[in-house]
Amino acid sequence: MYMEKMYFLGGENIVKRDAREINEIAFRDAGGAPRVVVVPWARASFDKAYKRRKRLFDYFRSLGASTIDFAEYSDSFEAIAAKVACSDLVYLPGGLTSVLVERLKNKSVDSLLRRYDKVLVGRSAGALALCKKCLVTYRNKRAIKIITGLGLVDLTIKVHYKPSKDSELKRLSKEETIYAIPESSALVCDNGATSFIGDVYLFQNGKKTQCDCA
Repeated sequence: MYMEKMYFLGGENIVKRDAREINEIAFRDAGGAPRVVVVPWARASFDKAYKRRKRLFDYFRSLGASTIDFAEYSDSFEAIAAKVACSDLVYLPGGLTSVLVERLKNKSVDSLLRRYDKVLVGRSAGALALCKKCLVTYRNKRAIKIITGLGLVDLTIKVHYKPSKDSELKRLSKEETIYAIPESSALVCDNGATSFIGDVYLFQNGKKTQCDCA
């Protein structure tokens, strides 16, 4: 595994910037004024929504990014590879996990991420997609579904965690060890070492415990 440092962010309201502290840490790890590449492919209707992109662009500028580029789904693999190679931090936003995983595989960008040796930040669906298994809750269904991610790390996580899902997570944890990450909290993997920012919970063997923060 080539990955230097990965941030799995449970969610963030970009308008409120309520996980700014976590992003500040990630940006410092990427050199303080990183060249950022955003891969915004997690939405079923892929477009260049001006407000959403400008909001993220302005946010990252305020965090000190020296450049912000977007990997377009219409780009060739070679163009995307060049953007990633020149970056210090790759950011995967939220949306639909299954859509993001499919698109990353279709464009072979998963292979680029496996070899990436700098800082990688996944928010919500972006965090889930990087894992071996993803726990996804569909809006029109109460049940949590397990889908296969890219497997960059051998983790199973639940983003947007709320205690109302404890009973189901305890049940699932009898077969899978699960990290539950609320919004504005993060799990961090640094060359195999795991740490936590904010309130992250471990569900294992039908029991719930709180993880020690960094």
